[in-house]
Amino acid sequence: MANSENLVTRLEDLPGEPFECGSLTWLCSDRLSPGALQTLGLSTILPGKQNPLHYHPNCEELLYVLTGCGRHRIGDEFVEVRPGTTVRIPTGVIHNLINTGTETLTCLISFSSGDRQTVFLD
Repeated sequence: MANSENLVTRLEDLPGEPFECGSLTWLCSDRLSPGALQTLGLSTILPGKQNPLHYHPNCEELLYVLTGCGRHRIGDEFVEVRPGTTVRIPTGVIHNLINTGTETLTCLISFSSGDRQTVFLD
C-alpha cells in the first residue's frame, strides 16, 4: 500500500504561484504525489485579465468554473463561462481564459497527465 503522506495534500499547505493575471495552486501532480497520472489545480483570473494563449502537447484539460464569469477561447471559438460551466480542451488545442466580470474568476482545472506540459504562444 502507498504511503498516505504522498497521497494527500491540503490547500492551506500548498504554495500558490502568483501571475500578472491571477494565480495557480497545484493540488495534485506527479511532482506533489510521485506516480500521479493526473494534475489538479485551482486557477484564478483577476477581473479584466486573461491568461496567456497556450496549449498542452501531452494532455487534455478539464476546466470547471467555481466563481466569476468570462470567455474561454478554444481554437478559434469563444464560449461564455459562469459557475457550473465545464470546458474540455483536447490535447494540442490553443486556448485561454478571459475574465469579463467584476469578481475573481476561479476554476478547478484537471489534466490527463501527472506531468502537465504547457506551451505559451504570447
